[in-house]
Amino acid sequence: MSVISQENVRGGSMFKDISADEEDTQPTEIESLCMNCYENGSTRLLLTKIPFFKEIIISSFSCTHCSWTNTEIQSAGRIQDQGICYTLKVQSKQDLDREVVKSDSATTRIPELDFEIPAFTQKGSLSTVEGLLDRAVAGLEQDQPARREAAPEVAEKIEEFIEKLKRLKDVEEEFTLVIEDPSGNSFVENPVAPQKDEALTVSRFKRTAQQDAQLGIKSDDDVEEEEKPGNDLETMRNEVLVFNTSCPECNAPASTNMKLVQIPHFKEVIIMATNCDECGHRTNEVKSGGATEDLGTKITLHVTDASDMTRDLLKSETCSIIIPELEFELGMAALGGKFTTLEGLLKDIKDLIVSKNPFLCGDSSSTDRVEKLKLFGEKIDKISAGEMDVHIVLDDPAGNSYLQNVYAPDPDPELTTEKYTRTFEQNEDLGLNDMKTEGYQE
Repeated sequence: MSVISQENVRGGSMFKDISADEEDTQPTEIESLCMNCYENGSTRLLLTKIPFFKEIIISSFSCTHCSWTNTEIQSAGRIQDQGICYTLKVQSKQDLDREVVKSDSATTRIPELDFEIPAFTQKGSLSTVEGLLDRAVAGLEQDQPARREAAPEVAEKIEEFIEKLKRLKDVEEEFTLVIEDPSGNSFVENPVAPQKDEALTVSRFKRTAQQDAQLGIKSDDDVEEEEKPGNDLETMRNEVLVFNTSCPECNAPASTNMKLVQIPHFKEVIIMATNCDECGHRTNEVKSGGATEDLGTKITLHVTDASDMTRDLLKSETCSIIIPELEFELGMAALGGKFTTLEGLLKDIKDLIVSKNPFLCGDSSSTDRVEKLKLFGEKIDKISAGEMDVHIVLDDPAGNSYLQNVYAPDPDPELTTEKYTRTFEQNEDLGLNDMKTEGYQE
């Protein structure tokens, strides 16, 4: 394997975008031992970037002696701040063709069959929904000959279950596929992007202490440190706190600045900004400095002029973004928490849907999909230029999002703020249904 300089590693150039036209995206081949016949085989490694999944390592092994092959995918990027759960209603054979990235820390479930593949029992894979079913069938069939000899009744029951899994590929009845990944590095394709996929539900969740331990991102010392009392609130208001971290792009050492800021006519928020001196990457994130509000907030802005793009905007992690005229909806936590302008938010949406979409490049792209997403990007540009009359809706069930009223303290004729009572499902997503805040001494 070729030696990679430290400069290339820091710059991230060792991870290439997939392209059939570039010679430097060819995989690296190394000789390795076949675990089936114990002869020497060949492993091909490809380090590549997929923007939605960060960096990944694709490996493929083949043995010329016994013809045994094996492929797997490993995440080379950082573990995400939150876990992710995809729930797909498989209603037709077209749904079986959806591309799926499943990391080794993901749990796969089919509730209708009471079937579950626990985390860390399979290697990560880049496949389709049908491929996941085939892999599950192959895993169950692997030890069937030995079971028929040792426990014929068990083998017969497993054979019946295998037939049920195989019949799922005919999609005679709707079934549900759930992929829950505490690392946040799994993905299920939305074929109608940027529109909302009615068959696919995406939710993010906070990891438990047990999941953090499984991922190896927390030790006992870290837990004890978190339990220590924090800094005085007045001290946090008057100074910028700095702590060491790693750049999310090149993984070089970097520093993150954190400041408690009071937003006029709103509340206190925590702003965190990271700058990397090695690759120049910059990122910022906003956390609410207060509690979850008693009521959810729905903010609707009628964009009538390019001057609306300069409005300050705070989007919390629990806030969804809707543009009815474009039939567009972006779920909570998709862009994380942000303190920016309306123009900056639209730019981030365009980057997420168009510029950084892995299905617009390489062999996975299709002409219809490329044209559809490019047309969506052009509409976003028209909105930013004030050439398109639209409504932008910020729906935050936690009530921690904000859009500037340029007429404050007088009412804004183009801005509507609505308070509403959360549904049971929204409280469940926020973790409020199981939260107990009184009666601890009983």
